[in-house]
Amino acid sequence: ITPFVTIHHYDYPQEFEDRFRAWLSPFMQEEFVYFAEVCFKSFGDRVKYWATINEPNLYMEMAYLKGVFPPSHCSPPFGKCSSGNSDTEPLLAVHNSILAHAKAVKLYHHQFQAKQGGMIGMVASAYMYKPMTDDEADHKAANRALAFHVAWLLDPLVHGDYPIEMQHYLGKDLPRFSFEEKLLIKNSTDFIGLNHYSTLLVQDCLYSNCACMHDNNPTCTHGENRAISGFLLTAGQNKYGAFIGEEMGMAGLYAVPQGMEDIVDYIKKRYNNLPIFVTENGYASNENQEGENDLDKDMYRVKFHKSYLASLARSIRNGADVRGYFIWSFMDNFEWKFGYTIKYGLYQVDPLTLGRSPKLSAHWFFEARSGRGTCKTLRFIRGAYALSI
Repeated sequence: ITPFVTIHHYDYPQEFEDRFRAWLSPFMQEEFVYFAEVCFKSFGDRVKYWATINEPNLYMEMAYLKGVFPPSHCSPPFGKCSSGNSDTEPLLAVHNSILAHAKAVKLYHHQFQAKQGGMIGMVASAYMYKPMTDDEADHKAANRALAFHVAWLLDPLVHGDYPIEMQHYLGKDLPRFSFEEKLLIKNSTDFIGLNHYSTLLVQDCLYSNCACMHDNNPTCTHGENRAISGFLLTAGQNKYGAFIGEEMGMAGLYAVPQGMEDIVDYIKKRYNNLPIFVTENGYASNENQEGENDLDKDMYRVKFHKSYLASLARSIRNGADVRGYFIWSFMDNFEWKFGYTIKYGLYQVDPLTLGRSPKLSAHWFFEARSGRGTCKTLRFIRGAYALSI
């Protein structure tokens, strides 16, 4: 087993929140670097792959824009929280996470990499976005969605600053990097970690006043006409109610295999074909889809991984430097605000006995990985074939 370690995945000591408001303060940068140094010293002889922070672009949105993750900061129209400013706090939190990452990478590169021989990078949440209609405004909005969601995090790590689109529309609300900070953050990642599950449709809100078209649209916050949202609306359904792909068991996720190829190609072209690890990819099912006696019935998960891996293989054939692929997840686990109600695992976990039982997808993946099955896709991925826990 080759360990691939994430240093920070959402959780941090309450003391940081109480003392200086955690990711809203530059003090968090120094605390993170200290923690990272402890990890490098303690485990670097065995760990060759480090991810500094897991998808801060998603976490900061959930924690500081929508207020559904701790510390639950938000403001109307995005939510009703006791404190917070949804228009500015997500930007500040991501800003501090980028600088924390870059400082930890500098430390690793200068003091540990030569001896330990590892790689270090950042993991980004990366939906793919497609225009709602053929209208030019929607096409521009889809590109803007990629800038506001994916390039928001990755552009600084490779190019040294935020995307032009964000600078233009956010103005003074977007924190600025100093000249010295731009030098620090530019080229501060050895690889790009990519968490990809789904694709969404995008409607432009610059030239029309957007409204949530469907009451059950979980991505609609009624804040789509604001700069922090990029003046766009995302949805899984078009104006006629047709879904972009098969609905998964978690609201807002749709199975769109082509999205994997599209997002990898986007990252390949925008970031000079840096090495990519698909650090999360999986099918979300709920308790209505999975029962205790349904271990051999999760064809939906087999279909999902088979089609997404085929899409990834096309990107690799076209030159994308993909080094590894992680299934989320090895076994059913605690899915943050959803608890144990959402299942991603190849192995079922009995809630009473905690016994682990392989699902059909576990058998399929073993056969595909070993080359004994009908799926030949995995041979195109040169590095890790991993199961995330």
